[in-house]
Amino acid sequence: MPELPEVEVLRRDLEREAVGKTIREVEVKLPRIIRRHKTKREFVDRVVGAKITRVDRRGKYLLVSLNSGDVLVMHLGMSGRIERATPRKALEKHTHAIFRLRSGADLRFIDMRQFGELFVTHADGLEGVRELAHIALDPLADSFTWQVFSDIVTGRQAKLKSLLMEQKFISGIGNIYSDEILWAAGLRYDRVSDTLTSQEMRRLYRAMQEVLQDGIRHGGVTLDDETYRNLHGKPGEFQQHLKVYGREGKPCRRCRSTIVRHRWGNRSTYLCQQCQV
Repeated sequence: MPELPEVEVLRRDLEREAVGKTIREVEVKLPRIIRRHKTKREFVDRVVGAKITRVDRRGKYLLVSLNSGDVLVMHLGMSGRIERATPRKALEKHTHAIFRLRSGADLRFIDMRQFGELFVTHADGLEGVRELAHIALDPLADSFTWQVFSDIVTGRQAKLKSLLMEQKFISGIGNIYSDEILWAAGLRYDRVSDTLTSQEMRRLYRAMQEVLQDGIRHGGVTLDDETYRNLHGKPGEFQQHLKVYGREGKPCRRCRSTIVRHRWGNRSTYLCQQCQV
């Protein structure tokens, strides 16, 4: 599933490639992808002819503002991605929506597992969208300061990995980045949050900022299934820089002890038992 860095990479790509462009035509191949709209026509009529004015991100949702006052909301789900392509390029098997721009390029919404979604709402109605209204603070936002983080964590009794992945607490962090953040902070995934010292809490906050920014800088994580790729169809490179995730049996990059994998709910979690406490 794309996490915050992968969605932010796509946002920045779209900001460079799509802002100022006009949507000439839209083709929806899978009605399920626009399931909030009663008909294809209802969806298509609200975006055709509109110019893209900006691209924002709220958690793992992309918000594409149009000069009509509407916002095209894109959610990638577990396997969705957006690709910029020329009309000459053959459609991939799981292409469910195509936005044809007057510039001649296509923006294609591709989603193998079909959990992604597209819908249009007026900008004034964004706060009325339940999923958007309940998104927590963005860990990369200027407003997400150390003091805010400390205030939220203080007094809570939750295991750290659960806390990092709780979308009502911090938005956009999933299985891969939570493992990387906890390794960088030197903390175990099952450590209870109210046992953290002030120094450990500062390490966790700093690790969260640094790991997410590193993920963005290296274009996100593309695993072996290659589900995630950027707007131009290129895989990310952050998987080459992961310190702990997926490295079971390999030496820790900090202390050379062996990385282990534990079952955590229905997921795997990776850690160094020597230097994460």
